[in-house]
Amino acid sequence: MNMIWRNSISCLRLGKVPHRYQSGYHPVAPLGSRILTDPAKVFEHNTWDHMQWSKEEEAAARKIVKENSAVRVLLEEQVKYEREASKYWDTFYKIHKNKFFKDRNWLLREFPEILPVDQKPEEKARESSWDLVNTSATNCFSRMHCPTMPEEKNHCKKSSGSSEGQSKTESDFSNLDPEKHKKGPMKTGLFPGSNATFRILEVGCGAGNSVFPILNTLQNSPESFLYCCDFASGAVELIKSHSSYRAAQCFAFVHDVCDDGLPYPFPDGILDVILLVFVLSSIHPDRTLFI
Repeated sequence: MNMIWRNSISCLRLGKVPHRYQSGYHPVAPLGSRILTDPAKVFEHNTWDHMQWSKEEEAAARKIVKENSAVRVLLEEQVKYEREASKYWDTFYKIHKNKFFKDRNWLLREFPEILPVDQKPEEKARESSWDLVNTSATNCFSRMHCPTMPEEKNHCKKSSGSSEGQSKTESDFSNLDPEKHKKGPMKTGLFPGSNATFRILEVGCGAGNSVFPILNTLQNSPESFLYCCDFASGAVELIKSHSSYRAAQCFAFVHDVCDDGLPYPFPDGILDVILLVFVLSSIHPDRTLFI
């Protein structure tokens, strides 16, 4: 608690506190002005500004880091875990489902910029035309977009009306050559969220702990669309099977952002916001160059 007590209130006296971008319906989130003066309120926010460590506290932290790094994973195992990362995450989600992480309901309070400036609750959400696209169109993206489990492979090969938003009619995409789209996103004018005017992509969405707080808010903004992807097919299936998943306003898909050879189910240059919540820290530094 000694560390918590020490904070630099004086730094606020040096000038005006900078503010984040403020949209019409969003609360102001001052940068640098969240000062903890009462240790009993430490858990009221996720972060506090201008906390300062003493030399002793910094030394103690370095000692802990050094102890933690004393035992390292064997190189062979490092390669295995890196190569089969999606498999291990699949196993994780099979065990824990969506019960391990809590929904990030704080996300929009901390970062109101995520949402569109103008929300129009009076407008009714319209079914996007992509809802009528045959699931065979998914094959034009890549086989890698389909989960690798045997039963999922079969699901990828044939159309099924069991999931919300899956197709009911034949699509003009059915004759597209997958090789033409191997090195980039789909170039057609018809794609998930093509009618939207504001689009968000969450990378590494997991079981949807950011997806659903955002999606629930987007109910008041029917012109907005949310994409979310994860390289663990089990995580994507958890999102699609969730009761709050709305295919008319959200598209979840399997994707590895470190593989720049994989296409996206939307054209270049259409995204307004890209989220990477606790993602970069889980990727090997050498692979972040491809993101």
